[in-house]
Order: sequence, then structure tokens, then C-alpha cells
Amino acid sequence: MKKIKGFTLIELLVVIAIIGILAAFAMVSLGGARMKARDARRLADIKEIQTALEMYYLDANLYPANVSSGSSIASGSTVYMAKVPANPSPRNDGTCLNSDYAYTQDLDGNSYHIVYCLGADTGGISQGIRHATPAGLTDP
Repeated sequence: MKKIKGFTLIELLVVIAIIGILAAFAMVSLGGARMKARDARRLADIKEIQTALEMYYLDANLYPANVSSGSSIASGSTVYMAKVPANPSPRNDGTCLNSDYAYTQDLDGNSYHIVYCLGADTGGISQGIRHATPAGLTDP
């Protein structure tokens, strides 16, 4: 009688179960990486908005009255930011349940506040609701 080489059904099921367990661990670790990537994107967005606001201020001697996601930051024919970015989705990272970045002009156009939220500590900035002003990124 010839012996047929191959895997038994039990061996195949064990291998499939091990692959499933490893895939589950990979998905859990990717969830944390996605949250960190969204927070890094939030910080990059805020810094880009701040740069556009500072260029606007240098030309107009005041900050714009209204800045919202999807709009532009422009003065006359000069466009400082073609489209203000929106907060990346999902927006329920960590302790925050926020919508888009909130911009407010202060002191008759001589200052501003941008409120944003981080789901975890990122780039030396702690998690939670944070503020960006002409002085930089600050805690509330």
C-alpha cells in the first residue's frame, strides 16, 4: 500500500485557527496606529492653518473674521490656503467627541483661537481639547 503525502484535516484546521488569531492581533494593533495617524494629521492641519493665518495677518494686519472647514483663507487675489482641512474621521478618538476645528477671531482681529481635539498624547501635546493661538499650540 502506498503512503499518500499531505496534510490531515486537523492539521489544516489548526493552521487556519493560528492564522485567524494572528490576524485578530494585527487588526487590534492597527486600530491604535490609525488613531495615532489621525492625531498626527490633526496637528499637521492645525499648523498649516496657523501658517496661512500668519501670512494673512502679515498682509492684512488682522486675522480673518471667519474660517471654516472647506472654505479658503484669502485676501483679495492672494490665496493663503485654498481649502481649510476638515477634522479626519472618525472623530471620536479617546476622550473627545468633537466635530470640525473651531476657529474664532479675537481682539478685533489681532488674535485667534482654534479649538481642536487629540485622542492621545501626540508630538509633546497631551490628549483632549486643545487650543491653537498666534503664540502656538497650548493647553486650555
